[in-house]
Amino acid sequence: MRSVQFAEYGPATVVHVAEVAAPHAGPGEIRVAVRASGVAPGEVRIRSGAMRAVVPVEFPFRTGFDAAGVVDEIGGGVTGVGIGDEVFGMAATAIRGTNADFAILTAWAPKPAAWTWTEAGGAAGSAETATRVLDRLAAGSGHTVLIQGAAGAVGTVAVQLAVARGATVIGTASEHNHDFLRSLGAEPTTYGAGLAERVRALAPAGVDAVFDCAGGSLPDLVAIAGDPARVVTIADVGAASHGVHLSHGAPSDGEGSAVGHADPVAVHGLTIAVTLAGEGRLRVPVAAEFPLAEAAAAHELSETRHARGKIVLVN
Repeated sequence: MRSVQFAEYGPATVVHVAEVAAPHAGPGEIRVAVRASGVAPGEVRIRSGAMRAVVPVEFPFRTGFDAAGVVDEIGGGVTGVGIGDEVFGMAATAIRGTNADFAILTAWAPKPAAWTWTEAGGAAGSAETATRVLDRLAAGSGHTVLIQGAAGAVGTVAVQLAVARGATVIGTASEHNHDFLRSLGAEPTTYGAGLAERVRALAPAGVDAVFDCAGGSLPDLVAIAGDPARVVTIADVGAASHGVHLSHGAPSDGEGSAVGHADPVAVHGLTIAVTLAGEGRLRVPVAAEFPLAEAAAAHELSETRHARGKIVLVN
């Protein structure tokens, strides 16, 4: 089968499609014939080498954390799903490899009827990450949450999940994305110099939590929050020097338990996503879709940091 991978750190050109043996579902796993899979911004940073001190990898590294497809193999002990079912879900963080013709999922949920295959293919990773961080921040009803980089793959889903929790959301993005953020339920503002003043004007009583999806602005975000413990980043590898937690779901021990400084994977985010999608309260904005063979071009687009929503590979 085809599988997207890279065998060294470097630019997007190190990403290529290789022919590898198809995997098989083990205990507690399912295999899907992949229809669509997500390009994870975190994996783009891993590929560049920026995350090597935080997320060690072995080469070749097979990319892809989430996918949607049709179940074609079921491992021992798995119940509640059958051959031919349409699902979306995630691979084990230590193995990954969903950017392929077939993928092994360790967590999954029924594909919502309201989502296209492309939307479902990019949903699980963003839903898991957004849920993981919002849980850590204990963001909920009555809180005001600032999401830095709110128009990106994770940010767009995080806005909707925070709104569903009853939070008031302020989201930063380029001005041309402001109406889009309003449609998701956020009050938009621009990023950059003067952010603290702009946020103060929108939230005179202050901000309860900050979710950083963009990186590069932690001093300002800590000042806005008033306490580094109220800021979580998924994008800034210099977080520790600011007293901020860098949240990532890899590596794991293969059984869902976090290793080192990784956070436990928020598998329950998939169930939440299904419920909200069924209620018409969660959509998965897709910035672009590429054929699997053009994975390198998808990585190049991700690195521009101008993609509105998730980048997806289609089979």
